[in-house]
Amino acid sequence: MPISICGKVLLVGTCLIASTLAWGQQAQGQGTQEVGSLDVALVYNPLLANVVGGHRFWMEGGSVQLHGQFWPGLHGQIWRGLGLVADISGVHSSHISSSGVALDLVTASFGPRYTWTPAHRRYTLFGQVLAGEAHGLNSFFPAPAGAALTANSLALYVGGGANVYLRGQLSVRAFEADWLRTSMPNAATGVQNNLRLGVGLIFRFK
Repeated sequence: MPISICGKVLLVGTCLIASTLAWGQQAQGQGTQEVGSLDVALVYNPLLANVVGGHRFWMEGGSVQLHGQFWPGLHGQIWRGLGLVADISGVHSSHISSSGVALDLVTASFGPRYTWTPAHRRYTLFGQVLAGEAHGLNSFFPAPAGAALTANSLALYVGGGANVYLRGQLSVRAFEADWLRTSMPNAATGVQNNLRLGVGLIFRFK
């Protein structure tokens, strides 16, 4: 996948997140109950993937997630916890079949995240829906027009996880699980349903 695609997703996500945070700070200065935060998560991601015929294999890699959270105005109790996420992820497997074929998978996605923080607790729970583009490379993608070494498709993430506060501006991603759907050529259904797990560190800025 051209770097420009990842750059565009990250740029759009960053601009929207920055806009909502700026709007929140402005409203806060006008006496409303606006609060905003921005955090960056560095996450280790094992991913359970599949090709055809029920064959499954593990991939390993990581992701960088930029998350902006905002609470709109005096109605914050309704929307409290709503935020936006930009996610850039890359995973690799050196052998996805008995033939020794490798696979690198890069995704760039963006979407909403809702975070719930129980009162007087040191953890938060979140759910998210992200959409973007997936790019497979350094592999073998069979198609009617002929096989290719690279392929692109829509990437859709649906999932959630839990964060645990440590101290200061530091938290840990205790657990994350996302269903990842892609649709790259595979000489069968052309659909892949993957499970992405995650643990990592989170740095928060207010």
